[in-house]
Amino acid sequence: MPTLRPSLAVVLLTLFTTVAQGQSGNTMKEEWQAYSESLNRGATQGEIWRYGWSGVYAVSLGINAYEASEAEDNDDRFDARVGTVKSALALGGTLLDVQPHVPARRELAEFRETGDLTEARQLMQRVAAEERERRAWQARLDSLIVNTLGGLAIGLGDDRPGDGALSFATGMLVSELQIRTQPTQAGSALNRFQPARLTLGGVSLDYHYAWTMTPNRVGIDIRY
Repeated sequence: MPTLRPSLAVVLLTLFTTVAQGQSGNTMKEEWQAYSESLNRGATQGEIWRYGWSGVYAVSLGINAYEASEAEDNDDRFDARVGTVKSALALGGTLLDVQPHVPARRELAEFRETGDLTEARQLMQRVAAEERERRAWQARLDSLIVNTLGGLAIGLGDDRPGDGALSFATGMLVSELQIRTQPTQAGSALNRFQPARLTLGGVSLDYHYAWTMTPNRVGIDIRY
């Protein structure tokens, strides 16, 4: 009887290892594929985001620049001058802002050639961390400063507090939409694989698992 528990542990661990080895090759291929596809989607969405918002700000800049000199009302001309400055700053910032998925895609291709999956995972973690930073409250500081100054210029400088508050709120709303429309592909790809540890007796095995769901089955992929 004293030898039953260790023997059972060894049998179960051997069975588990055999199953994991059978799935390991396919799972690694799927992991590479998931990372590659997520960065490709992120790069595509990032370029659409970059040039799309650049186009929005370029149009806004053109309209404001025209209204700054051609509007009939003095208040409208003043507002347009403030809008011109805000649009120019936003346009410059957006054009210079390259999403992390574009350079990360090139790095992933290099890691895939060498088969270095560990470096690939670390790369995806870095990209996912930058995705989170781009949505953190610190990412709103620049727009908060610009829109606050613009609102104060209208509200206090031109003695129209209501219009100044409206300018501030509108600018922050547009900025929030810009932040929230950025791609978040790396985080989704990493969430497929979660670390875990199996301990039987005195033997431990570190592995990663990922739930797979299809219309006709639910399963789990394991790699170690």
